[in-house]
Amino acid sequence: MYSDEYYMRKCIALAKLAEQATDVPVGAIVVKKTTGEVIGEGYNRREAERSSLAHAELAAIAQASQKLGGWRLIDCELFVTLEPCAMCAGAIVNSRVERVVFGAFDHRFGACGSCFDLFSQGLNHKPEVVSGVLQEECSQLMKDFFRKMREEKKAARKG
Repeated sequence: MYSDEYYMRKCIALAKLAEQATDVPVGAIVVKKTTGEVIGEGYNRREAERSSLAHAELAAIAQASQKLGGWRLIDCELFVTLEPCAMCAGAIVNSRVERVVFGAFDHRFGACGSCFDLFSQGLNHKPEVVSGVLQEECSQLMKDFFRKMREEKKAARKG
C-alpha cells in the first residue's frame, strides 16, 4: 500500500484544480483500504456550482458511493487537504468512512479538533483521525490563495 503522504499529494493536485477555477483550494479522495485504489475524488466547486454544498469531501464521498454501489464506505479512508467542516464531518460519519487523514488545520470551521470534534460526540460511528499530513504544503496553498484574493480585491478597489 501507499503512504499517507502519497495520497495527500493526490489531494494537493486536486486542490490546485480548485484554485485554477478560483475556488478555495481543497482536494479530497476516498481510498479503498484493502486495495489502495482511489475510488472517489473531488475538489471544491462552490464558486463554479454556486452551491455551499460543493465541498471536496462531499464530491469524493458521492463518487466513491457510486463506484461501490452503496452509501456505506466500509473499509475506506478519506484524505483531504483541509480539516473537514461540520457538514463534511457529518457526511463522513453517515457514510461510515473508517479513517480520515487531513493536512492543514482549519481554525475557523474545523470539526475534527480545531473548533470542535464532531467525532467525539457519542455518535454511532467514530472514524480514526490523522492530522497534519503534509501540513505545511496544505497550509501554504490556503495562505497563497487568500493572499492573492486580498490583493485582487485591493487592486479592484484602486482601479
